[in-house]
Amino acid sequence: MYRIGELAKQSGLSTHALRYYEKEGLLQASNRTDSGYREYSDSYLQQILFIAQGKNAGFSLDEIRHLMAIRLDKQGHTCQEVTEITQQKLSQVKQKITELNVIKQGLEKMLDICCGGNEAATECSILSLLEPVKVKEQNADDCN
Repeated sequence: MYRIGELAKQSGLSTHALRYYEKEGLLQASNRTDSGYREYSDSYLQQILFIAQGKNAGFSLDEIRHLMAIRLDKQGHTCQEVTEITQQKLSQVKQKITELNVIKQGLEKMLDICCGGNEAATECSILSLLEPVKVKEQNADDCN
């Protein structure tokens, strides 16, 4: 049996993270000893390590919650369900990579046009690119 500090040390997670996962319903609250300390079993540690592995793989807490439900009832679920969750995550990651590549290209273009010198930033090309375009104000008479 572990106390929360020992469990944190064994899992590599903070006690704050462990309490958060408990609050979010990923982990069931543990029993308390007569002196009020919570005690955690080896199976609890295995659940925490499963959550940590899921987080490291990029799964959200909701996705991990779903995977844990499947893990706890393997007979009632199929491998296809796990595959679909993983395929969805991979698709999201690929989309994010595409978005990040667009951002990367934009930043590279900004750096290409910038001199990067020690002069005052009054004529900085990067700042100029980031400035909002001023919209010309129109009078009601201009709309006719």
